[in-house]
Amino acid sequence: MLKIGLLGAGRIGNVHARAISSHPGSTLVAISDVNMDAARKLAEQYGAEARSTDDIINDPSIDAVLVATSTDTHSDLIEAATAAGKAVLCEKPVDLSLERARACQKAAAKNGRPVMIGFNRRFDPNFAALKAAVDRGEIGKTELLSVTSFDPAPPPVSYVKVSGGLFRDMMIHDFDMACWLMGGFPETVTAVGSSIVDPDIGAAGDVDTAVVTLHFADGRIAVIKNSRRAVYGYDQRVELLGSEGLLSAGNVLENTVSKATKDGVASAKPEFFFLERYMRAYSAEWHAFVTAVNAGSPLPVTLDDGVNALAVAEAATRSAKSGQSVKLASI
Repeated sequence: MLKIGLLGAGRIGNVHARAISSHPGSTLVAISDVNMDAARKLAEQYGAEARSTDDIINDPSIDAVLVATSTDTHSDLIEAATAAGKAVLCEKPVDLSLERARACQKAAAKNGRPVMIGFNRRFDPNFAALKAAVDRGEIGKTELLSVTSFDPAPPPVSYVKVSGGLFRDMMIHDFDMACWLMGGFPETVTAVGSSIVDPDIGAAGDVDTAVVTLHFADGRIAVIKNSRRAVYGYDQRVELLGSEGLLSAGNVLENTVSKATKDGVASAKPEFFFLERYMRAYSAEWHAFVTAVNAGSPLPVTLDDGVNALAVAEAATRSAKSGQSVKLASI
């Protein structure tokens, strides 16, 4: 039974607290947050103890920590926890700074403890089934990937200002998905972005609508589309064309009822946001982490994956600002 410390009691911390507590192989023993009232409230809900982050990291009886704090703390906490002998599952991204993330990568490797980055979409049952079909060779060689990821509504501008930008905050999930599904790392990144949903986002120096093309060395292409506004719900789709066919994973709808009349066919909307859409993925992600740590086997998502996705995000940010394609080798 792994004893777990949860660092962060916000919205995503609540999601992880449920996954940790419901898993038969882990027990949530302590929670920290900069808001100790939030930590105490969540700890009481799950029979855990509210403690400081330092206390949790330095407690030898705690086997692993889950980092669900603000992004600017991730690298520091990964380094501190691995130095204290703990396994780590950390929410994305590793850091807002690629240079800092690479320093963390080196420090964690030296500390020798497993670190998994929370790219939960890999564990979505639909996307996981699509990836399994790719790996079985069901569509031959992958050639062209299309990833659609639209949020139902933009976040507050106060969040945008500290998020690191759409490419590091939102599209980083899709960069990881592209590398995972295509089985490799792109050579060149071309990005365009604009602020057409909320002018305040543009005034804050970010974009809310973007398209990125990833060019792989063997000629394969991935196209990623992001928008901060889709009034019909959380739009999450993948389409992958191969030499022998096509694989696609569509939206998860609010229900499976459809109506067909002489006027047409109608069905439910996509589930509203990530908490509804990816709840099963968060549970599967935690199960994979516990299984790997207990078995001493390789983690399904590594710190290297997190740094690679951040490098693509950095390249996309530079490309969107410069209007030029950016080679990953120069990042």
